[in-house]
Amino acid sequence: MSRAVVFAYHNVGVRCLKALIGRGVDVALVVTHQDNPNENIWFHSVAQTARDYGIPVITPDDPNSPEVVAQVQACQADFLFSFYYRHMLKAPLLEAAKRGAYNMHGSLLPKYRGRVPINWAIIHGETETGATLHQMNVKPDNGPVVDQMAVPILPDDTADEVFAKVTVAAEMVLWRSLPGLIAGDAPHVQQDLGQGGYFGGRKPEDGRIDAQAPARRLHDFVRALARPFPGAYADTAAGRLLLWKTLPAGQAAPADRAELRSADGRLWLHCADGGRLAVLEAELDGQPLAADNFAARVGSDALAL
Repeated sequence: MSRAVVFAYHNVGVRCLKALIGRGVDVALVVTHQDNPNENIWFHSVAQTARDYGIPVITPDDPNSPEVVAQVQACQADFLFSFYYRHMLKAPLLEAAKRGAYNMHGSLLPKYRGRVPINWAIIHGETETGATLHQMNVKPDNGPVVDQMAVPILPDDTADEVFAKVTVAAEMVLWRSLPGLIAGDAPHVQQDLGQGGYFGGRKPEDGRIDAQAPARRLHDFVRALARPFPGAYADTAAGRLLLWKTLPAGQAAPADRAELRSADGRLWLHCADGGRLAVLEAELDGQPLAADNFAARVGSDALAL
């Protein structure tokens, strides 16, 4: 029986941990994160999943500390896996597994290496993304690829909807890759890093709307940041506006900047390029904004972003 140490978090962490267990891998230790009380925890718990299966769990602040490295080395694991774990793992950890360390990444590597790849892919208007299992080294997301699976990004998919698809793809990629990894004949294909780029993490303040962006780009931005993510926002004369859900809705006259209006019982975002978005869900200063309360809340028939 193969033995593994697993560093994991989030839904991908839960599903991939279950895939290892389902394939009969002996998971000797799970390393995960303490949930941040200031974060919107909308995903399932790796720690609870490990406890359900009687697997030891630790939640160190620094996974690369000598104490954690020693604990991982003591497991005498064949493999180390990282499934959406948020910290970089340094060489002593990667070298602790006798047969290699592997990471599951939420993009079609080499595209969108780095942080929050699903959100970045939607922001850039991609029509597909996926999950990639690759061998780890000390540089992020650039080791040889074992397997990957693509999923579509539909024109109006939110990041939450795409994340659900990627989670299933990750489970399937790991499930079908494990027999080859265990047998020692899984493919390892070097990445052409020139075919993709590295992207950093995103903070809530990165959700500020570009009021001069074309309609399609604004729509992609909104759906990339929709719940459970922090949302796309604009600070307006009437207060902070959050856009949660939009749909492309034809053309209007071009303008200097985006403007929110109410007409025909709906909210409309008239964009700088003349494109128009139907706004299906919005907030103004923390309260729902709709066509029937627009005039009272905004104080005029239009709100410039």
